[in-house]
Amino acid sequence: MSLLIGLLLAAVPVGADEIKPGSAFLSPEMQRQQQDQGRNPGYLWVEQGEELFSRREGGAPTCTSCHADPKQSLRGAAARYPQVDAASGKLINLEGRIEQCRVDRQKQPAFGYESQDLLSLAAYVASLSRGLPLSVSAEGAAKPYYDAGKAFYERRQGQLNLACKQCHDDLVGQKLRGDTVSHGVGTGYPAYRLEWNGLGSLHRRLRACSLGVRATQFDYGSDDYLALELYLAVRAKDLPMEAPGLRR
Repeated sequence: MSLLIGLLLAAVPVGADEIKPGSAFLSPEMQRQQQDQGRNPGYLWVEQGEELFSRREGGAPTCTSCHADPKQSLRGAAARYPQVDAASGKLINLEGRIEQCRVDRQKQPAFGYESQDLLSLAAYVASLSRGLPLSVSAEGAAKPYYDAGKAFYERRQGQLNLACKQCHDDLVGQKLRGDTVSHGVGTGYPAYRLEWNGLGSLHRRLRACSLGVRATQFDYGSDDYLALELYLAVRAKDLPMEAPGLRR
């Protein structure tokens, strides 16, 4: 805790135009590993997701029933999430859209947040937008959610009384417990984290941050984390999609 306080006292804020993707804070070796599909373990989930995309369960339609050529029809789709669902008026992320399709169109039970099947499908769909710029909107119906996410990002929380911005604006590039503090954007998620020894969603990482400052951990897919995810996505506008990312 004393280390964090010392870093905060020496902090130099960064401008929004300087925001970089998470891979910019990896070592050169990890950057190369992330780019190499044969060495990035996240692609094990991508391969599983591709198989699930065309798997038939009983008489239910497959994902390919609607998306016959996903490498074309879904290229760029993940770069537009989170977004407000036109039918419900609620904010949903990529995982939420996949679950919605599974329940409403395939008439199958939801996979459940952080399940291996949902992670695999999200990783596969996200990988189809790899290299494309993030283009999430904060206008119109998304504006209240964006405002809520911004407020979350700037609000001090937990027993340590810290806000997201105190690390991800003020301490960027500095070392904290052996890791390099990034801008906190989610362009690489779902990501394979070495500390998890597996793939995880952005909400898993947000829950870990909440735990780190000894604040309330909200549920996966909660309104609070969805709003924060939207704010982070808008903050990362035009940065390239990196999923499946590789993180420490």
